[in-house]
Amino acid sequence: MKPSFKHIVLGVLSISTLSVAGCYKDNAEEMYPPAGGGSTCETSNVTFSNTVNTIIATKCATAGCHAGVYPTGIDLSDYAGVATIANSGKLMASITHSGSASAMPKGLPKLDDCSIAKIKKWVDDGAPNN
Repeated sequence: MKPSFKHIVLGVLSISTLSVAGCYKDNAEEMYPPAGGGSTCETSNVTFSNTVNTIIATKCATAGCHAGVYPTGIDLSDYAGVATIANSGKLMASITHSGSASAMPKGLPKLDDCSIAKIKKWVDDGAPNN
């Protein structure tokens, strides 16, 4: 049995549709990661007010954790509290889940590598109030 023109056209259209549909979610950053592997993490302009405080406020200084009426021993709701724990070395030990400090955030996975790198950069720069 010889395929008809109609069957050939339907076959070509089907293959074309599947090919296009299979590529619609391609992400260039995922397909072509930067040299050195992983994704990029911008740490050159890390500040307390715009970078570190944002991470701490959303992951650590929440009600019932390290802010609010009962901050569970360590208040991270402002610069003074964060700087104190950062300068003692406990902040990095906690967020990297290393050392003798309790792993934080408690009961959750550790912070993503980029957030940790940003906080580390800020600590390495002397934990400035900027």
